[in-house]
Amino acid sequence: MKKAIVAGCLLALCFFNGSMAKKKTVTIKILETSDVHGAFFPYDFVNQKPMSGTLARVSSYINRERVTYGRNLILLENGDILQGQPISYYSNYIDTLSQNIGAEVVNYLRYDAQCIGNHDVETGHKVYDKWIGEIKCPVLGANIIDMATGKPYIKPYTIIKRDGVKIGILGLLTPAIPNWLPKELWTGLRFDNMVTAARQWVKVLKEKEKVDVIVGLFHSGREGGITTPDYMEDASLQVAREVPGFDVVMFGHDHTRFNQTLPNVEGKSVVCVDPANNAMTVAEATLTLTKQHGRWTVLRSEGNLHSVKEEPVDEAFVQNFKGFTQEVSDYVGQQIGEFKETIYTRDSYFGNSAFNDLILNLQLRITGADISFNAPLSFDESIKAGPVHVSDMFNLYKFENQLYVMRLTGEEIRKYLEMSYDQWVNTMQTPDDHLLLLDARTHGDAQRMGFKHFTFNFDSAAGIDYEVDVTKPDGQKVTILRMSDGKPFDEKAWYRVALNSYRGNGGGELLTKGAGIPQDSLASRTVWRSDKDQRFYLMEEIRKAGVMDPKPNHNWRFVPDAWVKPAAERDRQLLFGNR
Repeated sequence: MKKAIVAGCLLALCFFNGSMAKKKTVTIKILETSDVHGAFFPYDFVNQKPMSGTLARVSSYINRERVTYGRNLILLENGDILQGQPISYYSNYIDTLSQNIGAEVVNYLRYDAQCIGNHDVETGHKVYDKWIGEIKCPVLGANIIDMATGKPYIKPYTIIKRDGVKIGILGLLTPAIPNWLPKELWTGLRFDNMVTAARQWVKVLKEKEKVDVIVGLFHSGREGGITTPDYMEDASLQVAREVPGFDVVMFGHDHTRFNQTLPNVEGKSVVCVDPANNAMTVAEATLTLTKQHGRWTVLRSEGNLHSVKEEPVDEAFVQNFKGFTQEVSDYVGQQIGEFKETIYTRDSYFGNSAFNDLILNLQLRITGADISFNAPLSFDESIKAGPVHVSDMFNLYKFENQLYVMRLTGEEIRKYLEMSYDQWVNTMQTPDDHLLLLDARTHGDAQRMGFKHFTFNFDSAAGIDYEVDVTKPDGQKVTILRMSDGKPFDEKAWYRVALNSYRGNGGGELLTKGAGIPQDSLASRTVWRSDKDQRFYLMEEIRKAGVMDPKPNHNWRFVPDAWVKPAAERDRQLLFGNR
């Protein structure tokens, strides 16, 4: 009897151990950077000072996490890595023969996959095609379609295997590229709806590749943005909710931190994370999986945002690129002219400003146009009185836009400005109201900084004299008085208008929603395009002038004065304090 009991126990133990042997638990950690914008090294090449965040600190964090997780750490890069700091500009347009720095850092840090961003496309085929060829990991974009073949221009997805788990990484790009960039930068390509593309490729990943986990790597914001009958600019959460199959969606583009776990239409949890911009934060998703009866199941999933501000600089990373960074320092240190006065972008929000009017006037000088549009592209930057260097040009003009001249009617010009000021200023009901259209919820938003809307869409004009009555309702604030040379302004007449290519292609929708020009008519309205980026031409004009003394044009103003002046002072103090 004893022998029978012992034998039974041994048999049960063997069965138990066999059952346990079939069950395996694995933890996988996925890290994402996005919208790095050239913030590779802990030095700001524009303002010539140390820089917080950057991939130099991200590198230290990655190294530590690789010690903890080994091969079960997956590292993803989500686009807009080719634009921002002068180090990117130098690699894209000055030293074009060497390997692009945007490829070198990706290879050095051993990323597992790279999504492409809109500012990467902005560099043009010559730059981004070379960059794609230089990167050692897969570059993804399932909805970037080669129109000659009807197939994705780059890899739609990649498969990563870790500890027996098969992980599919699907890349998508915001389809709003044609609203911002001239066609020659993306010739031969089409950008499809993200939800449609996601459905197509999730099916492939599940049925053909039979993956255990699906991760979305989307260069598209949370939700909203430009919305057309065909697509949304920012559709990451829409895909997460509406397309079953994703376990994790890692996104970017909107420069806003986000970390939530949301249910999709089938009730399954999807970790959704966005690290914002400039390599200040790393987005993380940690998955714990178990394998039973031959199948992997996600037991737990968690998102996190890890700040790298306190991480040490990886000196080995910095030293590896020292020769190149010295070349860039020498380049941006070149003096191109001199300013008699300090100019500030912050002045642009309260009326005429020397900063914005300098750009407006140079656009008129370069193109010979009748009227010029421009907005402050940086929230709060300045160029100091004294010597002006190449580095200052990245504060004067932040992006590599081209310069356009377009034909607009007088009525379209007024309606364009109406939309700009409707986004910019409040409709004041009493003298105690805000002048500016502010929103306390956006104080931590790197693109709004306390405003309700993006400041880079706050266009004002040169070449015309006008008033903006902030007591009038939206659509009725702007009164154009005359051309600035004294000639009458005619709403039925045609004018040549200088503006940047972002705006000329529909960016900010001031031409489409504001002026009422159909998107597909914008190209036919464009009568001249610059060959090089706008910063190049501004730099050349400053070189020619040698010494510049920028002053406000005083061609437009907010009214009524009695309300506007005290309101402006209150809002200036609220936004900028005593600066």
